[in-house]
Amino acid sequence: MTDRERSTGTVLNLCFHGIGTPGRNLEAEEGRFWVGLDQFDEMLSVIRGHPSVRITFDDGNASDAGVALPALAKWGLKASFFVVAARLGEPGSLTMGDLRELVRAGMTVGSHGMHHRSWRTLGRMALREELSEARRSIAVATGKPVTQAACPYGFYDRRVLSELRRSGFARVYTSDGGPARPHSWLQSRYVVQRQDTPEFIEDLACRPRGTFVASAVRMVKCSIKQLR
Repeated sequence: MTDRERSTGTVLNLCFHGIGTPGRNLEAEEGRFWVGLDQFDEMLSVIRGHPSVRITFDDGNASDAGVALPALAKWGLKASFFVVAARLGEPGSLTMGDLRELVRAGMTVGSHGMHHRSWRTLGRMALREELSEARRSIAVATGKPVTQAACPYGFYDRRVLSELRRSGFARVYTSDGGPARPHSWLQSRYVVQRQDTPEFIEDLACRPRGTFVASAVRMVKCSIKQLR
């Protein structure tokens, strides 16, 4: 446990999406979550000085292996990569070989579902496809069990969380922002955007992990989402 975790009892999870130039057609509004090459490298140089900051990636873009992996190795950092299973091997996305490379480098590979759609909107069978079939596909590619998941778009409700628990996922990531308890099953994340600077990431990392009021408000919001 780091000094920050001991003193505040929290970690800061960052969520990246793509780095550099996309190799596929992006969804509406998706471009604002792509960061530049130099911007990303400078952010990692900041993150390296804050062991309580955790790094994650969503969507399984090709830049995860082509850009992020060598940059993480340069700075001696690890990350978790959440993959959209149906995109594996498509232009601009990771391949099965890329997933094996990530695992060999000591990275964690988790599930971001099968087709990148909101799990809240799905019926029971479609939701199980998103959780179970995607998990099996990723496990076949990596040769490792898939124990973590990240909710597409950060959307979830009580039914989704219940199905994730029933499926045996050891940890689930959202996009609720703010700090998280290091060992909590549900992990909030801050989603990094194109407008963010390394200085802003430094400020997030150094900022006291929420005043009593701010933490209470966020906890209430998260609790409401879980009850829907």
